[in-house]
Amino acid sequence: MSNFKDATNAIHAGVAQTQEQENSEAIFMTSSFAYASAEEAAGKFSGDDDGNVYSRFTNPTVSLFEKRLASLEKGEAAIATSSGMAALMTLAYSLLSAGDRVVCSRNIFGSTVKFFNTYTVKFGVEVVYVDATDYAAWEEAITDKTSLCYFETPSNPLYEVVDVAKVSQLAHDKGALLCVDTVLATPALQNPLTQGADIVMQSATKFIDGQGRCLGGALIASQEIVDVFTAFMRSAGPCMSPFNAWVLLNGLETLSLRMTAHSANAIKLAQYLEAHEKVKKVNYGGLPSHKYHELAKQQQKDFGGLLSFELEGGRDSAWRFINSTKLMSITGNLGDTKTLVTHPATTTHGRLTDEEKQKAGIAEGLVRVSVGLEDIDDIIADVEQALGQLD
Repeated sequence: MSNFKDATNAIHAGVAQTQEQENSEAIFMTSSFAYASAEEAAGKFSGDDDGNVYSRFTNPTVSLFEKRLASLEKGEAAIATSSGMAALMTLAYSLLSAGDRVVCSRNIFGSTVKFFNTYTVKFGVEVVYVDATDYAAWEEAITDKTSLCYFETPSNPLYEVVDVAKVSQLAHDKGALLCVDTVLATPALQNPLTQGADIVMQSATKFIDGQGRCLGGALIASQEIVDVFTAFMRSAGPCMSPFNAWVLLNGLETLSLRMTAHSANAIKLAQYLEAHEKVKKVNYGGLPSHKYHELAKQQQKDFGGLLSFELEGGRDSAWRFINSTKLMSITGNLGDTKTLVTHPATTTHGRLTDEEKQKAGIAEGLVRVSVGLEDIDDIIADVEQALGQLD
């Protein structure tokens, strides 16, 4: 489907239609596959013949999701996992060995920090953190022992934007791979593989699904790198279920339209918040006042649906605001059609130490909003009445 544009590929890429499957992708809800003969089974199991063996290895519905996502990400191949964190585990345990160094930006998902600091280091891997946009720090930290560099762009929840091409060059100069988590942008708004990254990581649970229905993750890269991930998958088994793959396939079909609508609502809410006297600071790349606005414009097609803002009064003000909302769902997820709100310091980043929160900029007065697809006037009215409770 390479001759078609993204909106078309999001609906058609990877499909091989049959008479039985005229207009909707099938769900292959099976753990294993049957063969016409022992000879056919032997050929499939040995890899001499193409075909499915076991759904932990491959499944037609999951494979279709992988092909379609790879097409949108401008990658050669993808591997789907049971969650975003399963994708991170697959990345780490496939590529890292004792004595290797990982260089990460500080402002990443709290569970990612916990995974690296608690589990990856147990196997003799060194993890070093740098400020995401301090490129001198990146250069100093990336040594000959570095095998992997990792960051989010835009970051959650402060919307830091990292220059993908710049860090990729620093990584490649030392023989390291670069993995970019671009869950906030999705392939609808950004393609890091075209900007120098070697691997893109997605939590499909978020905007790719778009309705909070299921978990899923993915890694997109060259076929050579994905083959390494596939070998780990066959042994460890953090695979995506066929049903979730089918749900996420449907999410991809509307992803571009939804991300455009999320972005349109988010910029209006960000502008409202920036002008409000009770708001100290708004973190959203679509605002010209945002530190990384120009870089975001260069790397992204639009600015997405997630923003955060800081209130005076710390945790008390943040919690009072959140508890006063009427339209928003109080939840740690993001990317739904519904507007979602949370307090990062005690939810998504709650497992970080106070020192780690301070270094990552997760203040007690910080509120994160995943701006949904409701009418923007209703969203702003809800925010206005909730801010009014802070008098």
